[in-house]
Amino acid sequence: MNKDTAKALIDVMMGRAKADLAIRNARIVNVFTRAIETGSIAVKNGYIAGSADGIEASEEIDAGGRYLVPGLIDAHCHIESSHLSPSEYSDAIVPGGTATVIADPHEICNVCGLAGLDYMLKASDKIPLSVYLMIPSCVPATPFEHSGAVLKAEDIAKYIDNDRIRGLGEMMNYPGVVSADPDVIAKLETAYRTGKNIDGHAPSITGAGLDAYIAAGISTDHECETPEELREKTSKGMYVMLRQGTACRNVLRLLPGVDEKNWKRILFCTDDCQPQTMMTEGALINGIHLAINAGLDPVTAIAMATLNAAECYGLRDRGAIAPGRRADFFLTETLENIKADEVWISGNLTAKGGKIIRKAPHTAPEEVSGKMDVKDFSESKLSLILESDKARCIDIIPGGVVTGKGEVHVKRDNNGNWIHDPEEDVLKLAVIERHHGTGNASACLIRGYGMKHGAVATSIAHDSHNIIVIGDNDGDMADAIRKLIEIGGGITMFKDGKELGTHRLEIAGLMTDDSAESVVDCLEKMHDTAYEKLGINKDIDPFMTLCFMALPVIPSLKLTDCGLFDVDSFSFVSNSLQA
Repeated sequence: MNKDTAKALIDVMMGRAKADLAIRNARIVNVFTRAIETGSIAVKNGYIAGSADGIEASEEIDAGGRYLVPGLIDAHCHIESSHLSPSEYSDAIVPGGTATVIADPHEICNVCGLAGLDYMLKASDKIPLSVYLMIPSCVPATPFEHSGAVLKAEDIAKYIDNDRIRGLGEMMNYPGVVSADPDVIAKLETAYRTGKNIDGHAPSITGAGLDAYIAAGISTDHECETPEELREKTSKGMYVMLRQGTACRNVLRLLPGVDEKNWKRILFCTDDCQPQTMMTEGALINGIHLAINAGLDPVTAIAMATLNAAECYGLRDRGAIAPGRRADFFLTETLENIKADEVWISGNLTAKGGKIIRKAPHTAPEEVSGKMDVKDFSESKLSLILESDKARCIDIIPGGVVTGKGEVHVKRDNNGNWIHDPEEDVLKLAVIERHHGTGNASACLIRGYGMKHGAVATSIAHDSHNIIVIGDNDGDMADAIRKLIEIGGGITMFKDGKELGTHRLEIAGLMTDDSAESVVDCLEKMHDTAYEKLGINKDIDPFMTLCFMALPVIPSLKLTDCGLFDVDSFSFVSNSLQA
């Protein structure tokens, strides 16, 4: 707000000027008192002036007794996980009542570095959705792979003063924090200097280790595992997020830990939410509905998803329907099954009946497209030579991103090259470095994917986002890799040399400017093809599962461009075992 807007709000309430908008006959959700109040509101210059009783307005809306709810705030998300550009993401989630997100551009910064951060700031600047960013703290996530960039404390310091950057993104390097690693402390110092937030990432951390982590200034956690852990963390001052995304869902698991003593320290977030989930279940509202249906008071749930998040991130101009707050709100018939009938952002009617009224403006991804620097790729890069007939393999565990440590007996040719056995559910997995033309490539075996014949490849491979490919034969795998290089990234499938389906992600190999509807349509068709023509195990998501097989911070075995990595011992291991 500025002085001119402040004067305009004062003039409206003192009868010296008309309001731009008056919404009357509403049941207003008061998140301060957790009460429902029948009344009206007046809006001027995108802000709430106060009660509209006795106030003239240029536009009048009769709410008809519907509930007026503050715009929702997603406390932690990765826009890149939606596959959508910021403008398309805005168009997809604003109709559901989300007005503000706290986004961590960890994924695009791992590919493009500060150019990725610049793009996210610019592309989200003029859209209806308010996008605040947390500057990533762990780029790369580990030193055991090649990411597209390295962000150091001095890089973070260049951006931390920007008002749209609310602090330091999720600090995944727990060992670095508790060992007081100098590089980690230097990054934390950038937040200390500005008084900004530091987000956490501390699953199952308790006791003295948790105390040390919090003492470092880390104030939130979206990776809480149990109600008991939630209670401990909130009792020590942390904000804990109830997360309901596509793969990671813990609202119902954590809800028993929420009570009258700690509800003010609870937020809602989506973290990673794919477009199919957003279109079918909703984005942030999905977790809120689950909590309400499980017995949480609806007004308390709304307060957690609005006021609590605003207070956590120092957004004093939103999170409630009150004088001087931004006019971000929506009308709904019921609080038991919230559905945003009409959504206002900054006092402008932005969505109605679940549809955006005007498309958000797009930003050309000039500096973050075509990010494919793959050196001297050939089919021979995919060879997997084993020293014995017994090998390690990654065991896929359906329903999550944790993997098991498997052992398999294999067939080999005279040169030791692995030979696929169609009687066994064992495939080859390979990672190809795509950022710096190193020529790095590695391969291993993986079990549980179920594919009978063909290959699937994607440039989404957390967290460094090199190319990852799975298949039973090198020919199809190589074709899939070449397709991704040609189009600048995405997801593709091949069988017997024929392309079965491709989803292009031209923005850093992670996102597209296509609409959410077209993305959902493409991915639905590709999912059907993956199950029907490739025979992939229907208990897993064929693409999301593949995305996490290169993430060397989640147990137990993962593959990076540098080799097979044992997360439990934090060391590289050989593919071969003694027979």
